[in-house]
Amino acid sequence: MKLKAIKHKFQEELGMVYPAEEIDSFFNILAETYYGLKRIQLATNPDLALTNSNKILKALGELKKERPLQYITGETEFFGMTFKVDDGVLIPRPETEELVEWVLRKAKPNTVIDILDVGTGSGCIAISLAKHLPQAKVFAIDVSPEALSMAKKNAQLNGVNVYFEEANILTLKRLSEEIKFDIIVSNPPYVREKEKQFMKPNVLDNEPHLALFVKDDEPLLFYKAITNFAINNLKDNGLLFFEINEFLGNAMIDLLRNKNFENIELKQDIFKKDRMIKAEKTNG
Repeated sequence: MKLKAIKHKFQEELGMVYPAEEIDSFFNILAETYYGLKRIQLATNPDLALTNSNKILKALGELKKERPLQYITGETEFFGMTFKVDDGVLIPRPETEELVEWVLRKAKPNTVIDILDVGTGSGCIAISLAKHLPQAKVFAIDVSPEALSMAKKNAQLNGVNVYFEEANILTLKRLSEEIKFDIIVSNPPYVREKEKQFMKPNVLDNEPHLALFVKDDEPLLFYKAITNFAINNLKDNGLLFFEINEFLGNAMIDLLRNKNFENIELKQDIFKKDRMIKAEKTNG
């Protein structure tokens, strides 16, 4: 089957669901992933025929069901690195890259520091920090064994050492008697159940709800648990970073103030949404 015929089939069958530019992007990514064909080859050789088009046509069928492309190919890019993903972990988002960038700006480079990532999922935060802070000792916890298995594969794939541990932050008191952290960072579940109605099927029907949702009456459940954990497990002047629900910025400020954290900074993402918050533990 010729490439141009397959591309036309993509546009014809996905046109009611996705914009044309995104469909072309899907086609180009799949052609390179499955057949090693670069975009320039696709443009200059439209009459090129595939001896086996089964893979890309199967992917087309999954895209029609609004399955995320990243789950179809089994990988995504985050902070310039490749990460394996499956439906046991969230697909890393660009706004989480902004959180990582903020942590890196505030961390002391070339300094031996201890960092903890709570709810690591694919490991994207912990692994990115370990890659760019080679002197740091990075720890990561998650309640899901499946997520930890994927995170460990990603750490190996990207050539970093992260200390992974299965743990539930809702009940965890201390990770180690010997360690207090310079930085604790987390992107915990923060989408309220009532916000499901605004979510697209590709997310709602595919990504793990365990990593996405909290009850409407307990929207800060994980933030409270992590903040309480940080009180006893952050060093003095240690930093606490969160990715947050855009509608709960003021509630997060109140939470951190009530727990005696200081130098609180609420930060917007590139879409001008309140998406991150930082606080410092200054009490002894």
